[in-house]
Amino acid sequence: MTTQAPDTAARSTRIGLMQGAGAYLLWGLLPLYFMPLRGVDAGEVVANRVVWSLALLFAIVAVTRRGARLWLALTTPATLRLLAASAAMISINWLVYIWAVQHHHVLEASLGYFLNPLVNVVLGVVVLHEKLTRPQLAAVVLAGAGVLVLASQAAAGLWISLVLALSFGLYGLIRKVAPVESVEGLTTETLILTPVALGYMAWLASHGGLALAGGDTLVTVLLLIAGIVTAIPLLLFAAGARRLPYSVIGLLQYLAPTIQFGLAITLFGEVVTTAHLICFALIWSGLGVFVVGSLRARKV
Repeated sequence: MTTQAPDTAARSTRIGLMQGAGAYLLWGLLPLYFMPLRGVDAGEVVANRVVWSLALLFAIVAVTRRGARLWLALTTPATLRLLAASAAMISINWLVYIWAVQHHHVLEASLGYFLNPLVNVVLGVVVLHEKLTRPQLAAVVLAGAGVLVLASQAAAGLWISLVLALSFGLYGLIRKVAPVESVEGLTTETLILTPVALGYMAWLASHGGLALAGGDTLVTVLLLIAGIVTAIPLLLFAAGARRLPYSVIGLLQYLAPTIQFGLAITLFGEVVTTAHLICFALIWSGLGVFVVGSLRARKV
């Protein structure tokens, strides 16, 4: 009996680690899914993600009997306003990310997600009035210096990195303060976006530009599974986050942009300039300071 609780906790941690790593691994490999869709309008790809995700999420809500909690979120004006804002942020994030992959800017996309944890720190200070620790301040300064180096070289794709980092940072901030669980929140966001998604798809169809009905079997299949591709890593992440310490989740989040960086410079053949190298070196140094500082603070 004395060893049962530790064994159970260790097993839960192992499962959580597999779930969390699985989520970030799938997010890191997403460019491989979007690249074959490079001939499809990015807005249509987002629209398909929304529509087919809603079908899957409704099934999850029904199976897990979350209907009452979903209805509460939909009928609470304050919660609905927050989720409308978070829906806008995640749709911007998806749209820019997909466009970036389609136009061979995976390198800039990975930079955006490397910046995201440091953007979260800044948003915490500015919006939530949190206090910066010395390691956090050093990390933000190093990341800011990296962005300035890249900007000074007139990097055409820097806007992609900044929009991705800011939109996802704002999304996370809104979801942090919104009084709703993950499944109900994601379902509500998707419901809010669905009329826009269906309207855009109808407009494309009326102009003969809807790829879903274009006759390319591979494209059609990829668009039809967009909901699964979207929802599975989100559900794995939500399950893993419940089992793992926040510091471990913080470390795992660097897995996805690292994979994207590797894909960009190998499989996709994107060019790494000197400015890119300096920028990434400064940001990685900042992330190193940030992680070490976080781990030390956890031990205090």
